[in-house]
Amino acid sequence: MLPSEIPLFPLPNVVLFPATLLPLHIFEPRYRAMVEDALEGERLIGMVMLRPGWEPDYDAAPHVYPIGCAGFITHADRLPDGRYNILLRGHEKFRIVDETSTRDGAQRYRVARIESIAEPLHPAGGAPDDARQQLERVIAKRLHRNPDDTIPKDIPDADLIHAIAQHLEPVEKQALLECNGLLERCRALVELLEMKAIVAPGGTTRLQ
Repeated sequence: MLPSEIPLFPLPNVVLFPATLLPLHIFEPRYRAMVEDALEGERLIGMVMLRPGWEPDYDAAPHVYPIGCAGFITHADRLPDGRYNILLRGHEKFRIVDETSTRDGAQRYRVARIESIAEPLHPAGGAPDDARQQLERVIAKRLHRNPDDTIPKDIPDADLIHAIAQHLEPVEKQALLECNGLLERCRALVELLEMKAIVAPGGTTRLQ
């Protein structure tokens, strides 16, 4: 369960999925302050994606998608000039209830009151075996490969689904994040890839 408030790190094209790793380079003063505060506290940062049209209002508080994923700082290197290289591990999804901010002046960053969104561990209908097989088949079809030779079976479902999702358009990644659990996300990913196979020129699937 997440705390009731967490700092927000809004970015234009980045979506963090549960249990995935995300390296980040932190250089803006307000986000350096955010990392410092997080490291002194629960080491959590709420990753959210900026909505289109964010550019004119970037230094203030442009609109973000209401659902994001909290990341736990597993590693942090502070550089001599105050910048940070950090590694986040996706922890749990959340929904923004409302926002505030902390710190003054150039170091002001966004903080949100949130509600945790727990993803089902065992979705209705059982484990996503059939959905994974569908995903493997659609990938193998586009690569003109045998499904049994395309993806190693020891790759966990979540790792496979989220790795493929990272190659999609930002709004598509956001839609997948908002799916209710791994099974629904896998099925939605299959539908997206099948649609891309239909509309791509020459029958070649383009993930971006």
